[in-house]
Amino acid sequence: MSNTLPTAEQECSALQAPCKAIELLLTPRVADLGGFSVRRLLPTAKRKMVGPWIFFDEMGPATFTAGEGINVRPHPHIGIATVTYLFEGEILHRDSVSSLQPIRPGDINLMVAGRGIAHSERERPEITNVDHGLHGLQLWLALPDEHEETEPSFHHYREHEIPAMEVDGVPVRVMIGSAWGVTSPVLQFYETLYAEASLKAGQVLELPDASERAVYVVQGSVDAEGTNLLTHSMAIVSAGERVSITAAEDARIVLIGGEPAGPRFIEWNFVSSRKERIAQAKNDWREGRFDKVSGDEEEFIPIP
Repeated sequence: MSNTLPTAEQECSALQAPCKAIELLLTPRVADLGGFSVRRLLPTAKRKMVGPWIFFDEMGPATFTAGEGINVRPHPHIGIATVTYLFEGEILHRDSVSSLQPIRPGDINLMVAGRGIAHSERERPEITNVDHGLHGLQLWLALPDEHEETEPSFHHYREHEIPAMEVDGVPVRVMIGSAWGVTSPVLQFYETLYAEASLKAGQVLELPDASERAVYVVQGSVDAEGTNLLTHSMAIVSAGERVSITAAEDARIVLIGGEPAGPRFIEWNFVSSRKERIAQAKNDWREGRFDKVSGDEEEFIPIP
């Protein structure tokens, strides 16, 4: 997914909550891609990143009839690690380091772009040929300066490899980093937080702390220290404060955060600490200098 949609923000002073708990409330801009919606939360004018997270998209939920589905042609990235996580459906990942991997709900696909990678996101014929749904998240992690030009790589983690537990009766999963006393095996470059929780109406969950952190409501609604967070809203949560959320109804939330990265430039699918590096990547893609996506060599998305 490319970086084309701004988001709306609401400052703490406009919220009906103590500023010490909630710093900013983000509401996504929505793009309708022909029966398939994408909601963008990061980056935004007032909040470029949360910890190392520089991009946050929710895909769907969408229902496709037989013959339709996800069909994203090969496109490039530099300077980031992409994270794909599905709640429903399946995506077939191919890339220029010869990866071929279906991603299914609960799995983590971590693709390290480093000095440059190309990939496509399509579907297996047996998925496309029947009615099917899709719902998930696409996120980007900025790489530390010393890893921005690392060799590209791909890492897939099955659902059963991701730690799952209950905290005060609330089912939680820790996808990346450490939270609630458990640590995920997923590769990280910064101290990173990425977790999810499913709450029944009335349940309370204390959020793990992090240098920077945010909570996103995938489904339902929750109360965060006096602020009502509706479906598809993201709250930037103050660090160092004990913050609990209460489910106003059955809800699913996602937590992101971690150690702040330095300033980054972002243009289309390219992220770097150096503006001239993005200009180079754009030229490399125009001139065909990126490696081809294995098994998907014919098509590509041109630079807008």
